[in-house]
Amino acid sequence: MPATRKALALLGPVLLIFTVAPAAKDETKPAPMAQNKQIIHALNRFTFGVRPGDVERARAMGLDNWFEQQLHPERMNDDAIEGRLAPLRTIKMSPKQMAENFPPPQALKAVENGRQPMPRDPAKRAIYESRIAAYEARQQKKQETANDGAEMKAADKTSPPANLKLDANDASMSDGQPKAQQQNEEEAMYADREDALLQLQPDDRYKKILKMDSSELLDLSRTYRGQRLFKLTNGMGPEQQETVEAIVNPNLVVVGEVSQAKLLRDIYSQRQLEEVMTDFWYNHFNVFVGKGLDRYMVTSYERDVIRPRALGKFKDLLVATAKSPAMLFYLDNWQSVGPDSDLAIYGPRANMRRQRRFARPRPQAKKRPTGLNENYAREIMELHTLGVDGGYTQKDVTELAKLLTGWGIEKLQQGGEFRFREIAHEPGTKYFLGHKIQENGEAEGMEALDILAHHPSTARFISRKLATRFVSDNPPQALVDRMADTFLRKDGDIREVLRTMFKSPEFWSADAYRAKVKTPLEFVASAARVSGVDVKNALPLVQALIRMGMPLYGMQPPTGYSMKADAWVNSSALLNRMNFALALCSGRMPGMVVDQQALLHGATPTDAQDVLADLEKDILVGDVSAQTHAVLLKQLNDPEVTRRKLDDSRRPPNVGAIAGLIIGSPEFQRR
Repeated sequence: MPATRKALALLGPVLLIFTVAPAAKDETKPAPMAQNKQIIHALNRFTFGVRPGDVERARAMGLDNWFEQQLHPERMNDDAIEGRLAPLRTIKMSPKQMAENFPPPQALKAVENGRQPMPRDPAKRAIYESRIAAYEARQQKKQETANDGAEMKAADKTSPPANLKLDANDASMSDGQPKAQQQNEEEAMYADREDALLQLQPDDRYKKILKMDSSELLDLSRTYRGQRLFKLTNGMGPEQQETVEAIVNPNLVVVGEVSQAKLLRDIYSQRQLEEVMTDFWYNHFNVFVGKGLDRYMVTSYERDVIRPRALGKFKDLLVATAKSPAMLFYLDNWQSVGPDSDLAIYGPRANMRRQRRFARPRPQAKKRPTGLNENYAREIMELHTLGVDGGYTQKDVTELAKLLTGWGIEKLQQGGEFRFREIAHEPGTKYFLGHKIQENGEAEGMEALDILAHHPSTARFISRKLATRFVSDNPPQALVDRMADTFLRKDGDIREVLRTMFKSPEFWSADAYRAKVKTPLEFVASAARVSGVDVKNALPLVQALIRMGMPLYGMQPPTGYSMKADAWVNSSALLNRMNFALALCSGRMPGMVVDQQALLHGATPTDAQDVLADLEKDILVGDVSAQTHAVLLKQLNDPEVTRRKLDDSRRPPNVGAIAGLIIGSPEFQRR
């Protein structure tokens, strides 16, 4: 049995410990946290994990000063992260630039139908040719499937001969060959092609790919996936890698690079609180990357809308998300048309509403957009501001939808930009949450957002959600009330709300210490931070999150991912985490470089128990329960885990495996 599987099979007691949450104490005044745990607690809550040396640096600076520094990321030098992000060119592109370089289906159809010319640039041309060939292959397959279905229906009308028998060999045939034989021949062909390409130098390999015709490019895109693609692009420059990846799948570049950038920032950025809050607000104002053109807009949505306002005023963030093409497209508000608007009555060529006074209403044309879409209006109140129990009615949903008609997207196929369309806006006075809003075009929506941003229910809802993220899954009501009061008094200033929380006795209560279970993202980022791994390629980490059930930007419902333990604690998920930790620390994850000696600060202990003690001190900051330590100690007797028995001095301890076991422990998976 492989070492990883055997280690996992022995971890039942550890999983049992992990799934038992500490009992909450019903106390009016929370018991204070021990002073020696306060720095660890703050680092665990306001960063993506404690790195070796972080505790000492925060202690030298003073915890209050450290927190104030994190509240003002613009004052911190973070140039080092830029070097790691430099190869990811798309994270600085506009949606239009991404759509031009990594074409969506609409662009491919335009070229195929002759509405746009094929790009002259060899790299772009290869991408278009590959994707058009893939599109044509899919269309042909659909047609063949449809034809087969028609033939089967026709055959069903005729009774088969009574003596008809099906030869077993016939069921395994494909194009006249047994399927197994055909599969082996294809694999051999792919292996030969792979060997021939990989023997070339990276630059020559890239040039050869650009000279391929469309059928060869299609074969390439089908052959090179996963690890094979890593091998194919290994050694190429960033732009060359992007081109080859786009030939295989443009989404791999667009979505893959923004996901890699997020992980790299979470792991290496000095501005940790900014990264935590950017993640918090993106999850709060969630946009699903898999909805059509949103995959081209998510990068700018996070970069230009969320991140600059993550520690500012809530209203600014609310307005920016409401006007973002990514949000308008995701929740369909760009398609919302007032029932009495000029667009609904006169169609796209209508000019001003005053025409209604002089023109006779004409019959509706087919497919003309006339519907009021309430998706965004409902979600902005239920999920973004007031909360489900915030005191609004269905009438308020309808009125808000009317107020936000006309908030649309211009030049959608080129990446999109906000545009208020007067002809789609519902005319007349509206009544929203007890307020009378006079007809005033785009300003009506702005007035409604201002009402929502300053509503007491919004203050309570946002404060509770922040307390859930930073304090506990069920935060004390007294803390929520205090934060909500600050929210209202300070005009929704997020920094001030966080300060109130930081200075509260509830945040520093003994019950709050390691009371939060890490989400998969928090677990992966913190494991990379504490292990000191050098991430050369973050895609394997992105893929690990997919296996753990938390693909980045991949939450389809607008609710965002849960921040509570019950969403993430189950035996399968915990085994996936342990498997990841062992692979990461043992150096078996591609794209990761782990210096196991660095984990031990250059020491070379020969005793596995000494290694365990040293790593518990570093990884868990010495705070490990006797029960967890006993379970971990038991694993050291298994040679498959530590690579030797305790009494075998001829082989050194497997530092990576021991570190992986500790990272999989309940103490590490809590923050």
